[in-house]
Amino acid sequence: MTSREIIRRVVEFDAPPRIGFAFSGYEGQARLCDFAGCGPAPDPGHDRNVHLDDAGGELSADEWGCVWRRLPGVTTAGEVADPPIKTWNDLETYKLPTYDDPKRYEHCAQIREAHPDLYMLGDIAACSFNAARYLRKLEQYLLDCAAEPEMVRRLNRKVSDLVLRQVDIYADLGADGVFFCEDWGTQERLLVSPRMWADIFRPDFERLISHAHSRGLTVWMHSCGYVKDIIPDLVDLGMDVLQFDQPDLHSLDFLAEFAGRVTYYCPVDIQKTLQTGDEAIIRAKAEEMVEKLGGKRSGRFGGFVAKDYGDEKSIGAPPIWQQWAYEAFVGSGQYSSGDG
Repeated sequence: MTSREIIRRVVEFDAPPRIGFAFSGYEGQARLCDFAGCGPAPDPGHDRNVHLDDAGGELSADEWGCVWRRLPGVTTAGEVADPPIKTWNDLETYKLPTYDDPKRYEHCAQIREAHPDLYMLGDIAACSFNAARYLRKLEQYLLDCAAEPEMVRRLNRKVSDLVLRQVDIYADLGADGVFFCEDWGTQERLLVSPRMWADIFRPDFERLISHAHSRGLTVWMHSCGYVKDIIPDLVDLGMDVLQFDQPDLHSLDFLAEFAGRVTYYCPVDIQKTLQTGDEAIIRAKAEEMVEKLGGKRSGRFGGFVAKDYGDEKSIGAPPIWQQWAYEAFVGSGQYSSGDG
């Protein structure tokens, strides 16, 4: 059975032979990975204009027109120092990036051809929030959600329109799903109230999921922080896969309540579990994730893809810690009812 078929069965709870895997190499050796990914090629006409400001901060411009600032040498993007939409008058003349240009995805066809047995995910810019929040700066955007929600909806819709055109490009290229990142939570709560999320943002999620499904694509969403309050909404809307780097923040038992309806795509918790550096704790947690998220406890086999966290340096995690998790995932991730 190919990786592509295994992941399809995992997501559909259709008797896969094992859980899914998305691990990079370790000490020069490949680990199990069922996926191929692709995204838009760089815009040849875009100038990042990287330079230092008077205080020594590194400035650079992204394709959305946001100017970012960070300290030289850090691995994160930093924060938006200068947004393109400073007043709502700017919204009328704002020009979106060229993510809907099919020429920027020609290499994706080659990836699909080279890896027909892998499950291919295409990267999309957002649902809407992940891009829209930076166009006004996050702090101003959150104020706008309370003070001028209709303008926020208009901004979100411009981003959503672009994203749906990305979805169409990936569907035409033969991708299996689309993946996007939107960090919705702090460590304690959503960035907005659940009521505000439902009022302003849920329609964009419904629009994206419905359109992707109409084109035969699954929808995979990453979100950091506490998003427990909107997980039921996301599941009801038909979100196929939720990618959490901190699954323990919501509790595995709570996540398992949605067995059969949504798939989880996770490493062992990067703050509560991985940071212990304790081999026995890490291995036990990986096995618990297979049992609870992968359906072994409920008998609804499927619903879990194990992965590594891609930035070990930033969280101070030696690679061996994730290798322990990988070995435990491999050892416990087989389904006796599978047929491959």
